[in-house]
Amino acid sequence: MVAKRFESYKNERKIIIFASGISNSKSSQEEAYKREIDLFNATMAQHHDKVMVYFSTCSFYDPEEKGSRYILHKQEIENIIEKQCRQYLIFRVSNLVGKSENPNTILNFFVNHILKGIHFDLWANATRNLIDIDDMYKIADHIISKGDNQNKIINIANPENHFNH
Repeated sequence: MVAKRFESYKNERKIIIFASGISNSKSSQEEAYKREIDLFNATMAQHHDKVMVYFSTCSFYDPEEKGSRYILHKQEIENIIEKQCRQYLIFRVSNLVGKSENPNTILNFFVNHILKGIHFDLWANATRNLIDIDDMYKIADHIISKGDNQNKIINIANPENHFNH
C-alpha cells in the first residue's frame, strides 16, 4: 500500500523510498525479518548517496507492543539508518487505512473476519489510531519536499484515536 502510494518517487534521483515491510506485525517468522534486513542493507548499499526514507511504526509508544519481535525489528532498522545513512527520514506511522490486498491491515482483518464469520477478540476500551494512506502521503510528501527535515524521526498519526466502547 505504501509502495504504491509513493510510486511517484520511483525515478527520484536524490531520494529512495524504502517501503518494504513485514506484512503481519504479529509474525514471529524470522525469515521475514531477515529478508527485510537483507533487502534494506542491499538498498542502502546501492543508494548510499540518496536520502533514505523509511516507514517505521508508532507502535513504539504502545506499552503492549514493547519488546515484541516486530518492534525490536523496527528498532534494529532505525538504528542501522541512524548509524549508516548520511541522510535519512524515518516516518513512524500509525495504522494505515486504504486499499490493500494485505489481510493483516487492521480494517482488512475486521472486514475479512466479519464477512467469513470468523471469531476474533474485540477488547473493551481499546484504542486505535487510524490514518488514511492519502493523508499520510500528503504529510510525508510535504516533509520530504521541504528538504530541511533530514536525519530525523517524525511521527505521522491521526490527532485523534478511535475508541471501542
